[in-house]
Amino acid sequence: MSIVKLLSWNVNGIRALEKKGFVEFLAGCDYDMVCLQETKVSDHAVLSERLRLPDGYTAYWHGSTLKKGYSGVAVYSKKEPLSVKTNFGDSILSEEGRMIELEYSEFILLNIYFPNGGSGEARLAYKLEFYKHFLAHVGKLLKKGKKVVFCGDVNTAHKEIDLARPKENERTSGFMPIEREWLDKFEAAGFVDTFRLVHPGETGRYSWWDLKTRSRDRNVGWRIDYFYVSENLKSKVADAFILPEVYGSDHAPVGLTLEL
Repeated sequence: MSIVKLLSWNVNGIRALEKKGFVEFLAGCDYDMVCLQETKVSDHAVLSERLRLPDGYTAYWHGSTLKKGYSGVAVYSKKEPLSVKTNFGDSILSEEGRMIELEYSEFILLNIYFPNGGSGEARLAYKLEFYKHFLAHVGKLLKKGKKVVFCGDVNTAHKEIDLARPKENERTSGFMPIEREWLDKFEAAGFVDTFRLVHPGETGRYSWWDLKTRSRDRNVGWRIDYFYVSENLKSKVADAFILPEVYGSDHAPVGLTLEL
């Protein structure tokens, strides 16, 4: 049996996080794969060497070609993947540098920064279309019998238990019924929310807090960062967790441990 530990974190700008001790954090952790979202990097060549070539890891990047300093994802991996994919054809998934796919012998890992729908009807429509294309993509992987792990900032809290003030936010993007339905569809398609698998009824566990209102101090948050696994990996989930004590971003890292 092998143990694989994964971490996912919306860093809200990797260069800003570097100044807050990210490289030291990475050096001190023992995760096999560290998945980052919202790196805000279009060309990783401009980054410091210690971000590009950290000890013990190889970094894989995907940035937005449409807008500099926007979106972006990265994976730091101790294990060399069989393949890395950032081009998903003529699809919304290929835009804005939001998704990277790494194939390992044990599973396929997708690291995604799902769109935020909070800036108007057009972006909400874009977010819903992204969900649609993503579900079609992972559905094809499942039909091939692949084992799939996907993680990232989903930008939606699924159930009332997943945010501090559900009633006040029913019409707020990130908790609208039309958004939450897509997380229902992910689960109906054969994916498991690993945190709820391990912590089914636990309340007050969030991964994002509004910086402007200092809501983290009061733990008035949302759980919008997830690790999902396909049903054929469900029995391999040993632990799923959130690290609210780790600062540096408006998001906390979330993690997953698999026993394969």
